[in-house]
Order: sequence, then C-alpha cells, then structure tokens
Amino acid sequence: MRKTILLGLLLGAAGAAAQGGLPLSSFEGQVMYQVMPDRFFDGNAANNAGVNKADPRAWHGGDLAGLTQKLPYIKRLGATAVWLTPVYQQQTQNSFDTSPYHGYWPADFRKVDPHFGTLADFGGLVQAAQGAGMRVVLDQVINHYGYLAPAVREHPAWFNGKAECDASRQKDSDCPLAGLPDLKQGNPEVRDLLLGNAQFWRDQGVQGFRYDAIKNVDGMFLGDLLADDRAAGIWTLGEWYNADTGTVAEWQRRGFDSLFLFSLQAAMKGSIMSGQGLDSVAAVLSRQGELPRPGEVALFLDNHDVPRFAQGSLFEDVGQARTKYGLRALMTLRGVPVIWQGTEIAMRGGADPDNRRDMRFEEKWTPQEKSVFGVAQNAIAVRQANAALSRGTLALLRTPQSLADRLLLFTREHDGQRVLVAWHGGKERRSYSVRLSSLGLSAAPGAVIPTLFAGQNAKIRVSNGFLHLSLPPEDAAAFKLD
Repeated sequence: MRKTILLGLLLGAAGAAAQGGLPLSSFEGQVMYQVMPDRFFDGNAANNAGVNKADPRAWHGGDLAGLTQKLPYIKRLGATAVWLTPVYQQQTQNSFDTSPYHGYWPADFRKVDPHFGTLADFGGLVQAAQGAGMRVVLDQVINHYGYLAPAVREHPAWFNGKAECDASRQKDSDCPLAGLPDLKQGNPEVRDLLLGNAQFWRDQGVQGFRYDAIKNVDGMFLGDLLADDRAAGIWTLGEWYNADTGTVAEWQRRGFDSLFLFSLQAAMKGSIMSGQGLDSVAAVLSRQGELPRPGEVALFLDNHDVPRFAQGSLFEDVGQARTKYGLRALMTLRGVPVIWQGTEIAMRGGADPDNRRDMRFEEKWTPQEKSVFGVAQNAIAVRQANAALSRGTLALLRTPQSLADRLLLFTREHDGQRVLVAWHGGKERRSYSVRLSSLGLSAAPGAVIPTLFAGQNAKIRVSNGFLHLSLPPEDAAAFKLD
C-alpha cells in the first residue's frame, strides 16, 4: 500500500490537472470484448510471413482485416466495445524463441506491424466498428521498447540501465520489467515521444486506451498523459497486475477512469471455478464504497496474461458448466465486464502461451461450446436490457452467516428499477427461506418471480416476511423486483 501511495503522490499537480473540471469519460453500461489480433482471425493471407500455427510462440496469421470481418460475430455476442492488444510495428527478430505476435515488443509506435496489416486497415476497422455502434480501445505500451528494437541501440540515453536501477528508490519504474528496455519517461525526448504517440492514435479515432503495466511507469509522466487523455475525451484503463480495491481507488483518484480489479477476478475464480465459497467475493464487493467510480471498474474472468477460467477444472464439462455460472455472475456486477476472446465458449488453456490458442468460430464449435455461447449471449442481452444491471448501484445483503459460503445476495438499482441477484455455490438444487429483515431488504409479497436468464430454472417469492429462493446448483440468477 505504501508503494501505491508514493506513486500516487508522484502524480502531484499533474494528476490533479487530469481531473481539472473536465468532463469524465465513461464506459459504464458497456461490455468489452478483448482481442489479440494474431490469434483471432486471418483475413488476409498475403501478410502471413513467418506464420506457423503449430508453434504456440510463432505468428499465427490473424490480422486487422480478419478482425474487421468478424465484427458482426462480436456484435452478435452483444459486446459494445472492442479492446485490441497492441498492433504497433514489432521487432523483426524473435526473443526467447518467441515472435512478437502479442504486440508488446514494439519497434515503432506509430506504424502498424505488416503482420497485422496497414494503418489504412486500422482506420477501416475503427470506421466499421463505430458504424456498428461499437467503441474501439487500443492497448498502449508506455514502459518499454522490444528487446531488439533499433531505438535501444540508437538512443541509449532514453533507457534506464543497471546504474539507474541500482541507484533508484523506485525499482518498479526505474528497473526493467522482464528485462525489457526500460524507458525514462522523465527524459524530455521520451516524454514528448510517448505523448505524441498517444495523440497519433487518438487521431486514428480510438475512444479508449488500455495502458499496459502502469505500476512500472513514472508517475509524473502518467499525470501528464492522463491530463491529455481527459482533455481529448479518451477513456483510460490501467493495468496494475494483481490490483485490489485500494489500488484501483487510488489510481481513479489520480486520473484513470478504470483499472482491472484483479482481486475480484481471483475471488471469482476461487469461488465459482474451484468451489472455495462465496464469502471471498462478498469480501471484495464489501469494499466498493472505497471506489470513486465503481461503475467504471474493469471486471473479468480471465485474460491473455492468466490461465483460462475454464482451465480451473480438470474436467472439460465441469469447466464449461462453471464458465456459464461465471459469465452470468459477471453480468450481474457493477462495472465494465471484459470478455477475453474464447471465454464465451469456455476455451481452455494454461499459462502463456497456452492461454492464447487460436480463436475458433461457429463452424468448429462443439454442441457444448454452442451452449456456453448461448448463455454468454443471453446474459449480456439481459444486462443490456436492464438499466439496474448495466448501470445501477450495488448493495450487498446481509446473508446469514450459516449460508455465506454458498449464497451471495445483492441488489442492483437504477431510477426506480431494482433487481435481486443470487449467486448459489451449492452442489445441488436448493430452496432457501430467509427473513427479509435479516437481509436488510424490503419487498412486498407477491407471485413467483422467475429468473431473467433464459434456460435457467430459478425463482423467488416474497411472503410472510420471508424471501423464498429456489436455485439451481452452481449458478447466478437475477430477478426483477417490483
């Protein structure tokens, strides 16, 4: 925590300027779909130099043309925003027997790598996405160049070396991350270069930036960068690996619109996929009052840096069933849900690079994968159709201690609309009767209320001062209250 506070103080006046009375960009109500272009869809075989799909560390041929062709698929799923991992021109050689297919080893920040296409292809993607009503978020690398980028040889003064690292009291920002050439954002040339890069991509029409590895970036520079983004109306999403609520809150106060809430992802993986109890999720949600902007926080089951959510079970069918549970649960939370390509069909995969297997589409899906997709699609549609679920406040209910490990209850409310959410971790179908007063909930007695989710046998009824719930095993349900 002390490190977080120190970095926050480094932002100083620049961070305050980012807030400076300018309107706040918002993605509340959006559902984001994360794409790694090389592993998504190949739309242009002419740019497939060095492609070897048999090697998980090689280029696989996906490109901007392919992503543009598959935008109707993303829209059909229900996502309203697309986040691309970096598409910059990468170093031309491999490092550690790995190609820079992922986009995080840049050589030129203002060019598109030929494997992905051209700048015109990027413009076509942005135009097509926005024409379909989808926002585009671009990954921005601001901490480093690729290991073998020409700039490392040509501009040694731009980088922190061993001497700077050894002398620094801020090891995170002044020492190399995974050995990558570490940029000195305090160097005027580097600062101008990076601020100019951001402006270059703003000019291409993107509406949001996901900033990689902000823990490792100079705080004063971040303040300047965020001030520029705020002035331009750009939504900003920071990645602080393993961030908890306190870290997210600190950086929202300092100018970021959003960060990924890793602590909630870990709790959901443990409770939903591993059956460790729902009280850990409740513990994270109980801290939401610390967040300046809880509706903007990025929520996720998995991403390109962690093992796949479905990989949490040894058995594929169990992983698929619990991914359905996780997807429904994700869509009941306050924040901005982010779905990593393939999670909507419960793709499996261990640590990098196994978690980056090529995306597969409808013609190659199994019946079970089609079923998972159907749940994902419906859960997103239910969220988008209900203002309480997509934008409402979240209030935890006081679940009896004897049930806290297997029953999580909360309400979402917006403009008079109210939804009751129930996550059930029990291994069998169960009925529960809980006194309303013990929950801190008021509701009028009435008829049976069915779940909002399709294909799910869940229902509630209020009578005689009790909330009666009938819930399937290992699933999340939502009920519209009058």
